[in-house]
Amino acid sequence: MPTTPHPITGEKVPLTIGHEFSGRVEEVGRGVTDMKPGERVVVQPIIYDGTCGACKEGLINCCSSNGFVGLSGWGGGLSEHVVLPRASVYALPDNVSLELGALVEPMAVAWHAVNVSPYKPSDSVLVLGGGPIGLSVVQALRARDCANIIVSEVAPGRKRFAKEFGAHHVLDPRQDDVVARCKELCEGQGPQLAFDAAGAQAGLTQAIHALRARGTLVNIAVWEEAASIQPNDLVFREKTYMAVATYQEGDFAAVIEALSTGAMKPGAMISKRIQMDEVVDEGFKTLIEDKDKHVKILVEVAP
Repeated sequence: MPTTPHPITGEKVPLTIGHEFSGRVEEVGRGVTDMKPGERVVVQPIIYDGTCGACKEGLINCCSSNGFVGLSGWGGGLSEHVVLPRASVYALPDNVSLELGALVEPMAVAWHAVNVSPYKPSDSVLVLGGGPIGLSVVQALRARDCANIIVSEVAPGRKRFAKEFGAHHVLDPRQDDVVARCKELCEGQGPQLAFDAAGAQAGLTQAIHALRARGTLVNIAVWEEAASIQPNDLVFREKTYMAVATYQEGDFAAVIEALSTGAMKPGAMISKRIQMDEVVDEGFKTLIEDKDKHVKILVEVAP
């Protein structure tokens, strides 16, 4: 969150937070003809300038000045009201609830990661981490007919969630030799693809070693500390390391369509529902002190 004025919003902390949210349209601006008051919508929260080289190429997620509604200004999911550009708002089909709408953002992160990766339905895939993004990757892969998904996760509750959402194999890196087990589960060669949704050095090293020749490791995680890679581990077997950031044009629409058709069913990710006056004790504290039992805690800001 910006401690100096953000280059686009001009805002800095303290800010209203919340970048994964849905709601109803209260008013529309002049010139908006394809949306009306009362319509149920989800917010795509990337803030971008539209003028930098990345934006001109359609890569709003790579904007040189980018930010997020709920992190960089313009209000957020915990606001009573927000005012946003028309391009930031996506209508929800009648069969997609506001609750599911609040899950579109993390699902879009996963959808984008799979979309820009070299994934093929015949691939075996390793997913590091069984948190919200890792579980979303599992669902995005299942929606695209992946037949062999391996999840590496230490928390018992999240291992259970991974299995429920479609992982074919769940490993515990404290007990399992992840590299050896991946080879056993993948024709003796290891997976073609790995997604890092954990951001831990041990997992990064394991994933690189587990991949087969010309395999690809896709980093989704935002790292808290610097990590190290031995380039020779990539060079001698022509492995690839690539990074992805959030989502771009088309990803929200694709996830909404997948929710509408039932190709993705993430409702069980909502492990708790609370009201605004419970956010601190039942929301933030719960995720800090008891995150093993929870994936997403839904806050109802207004009935």
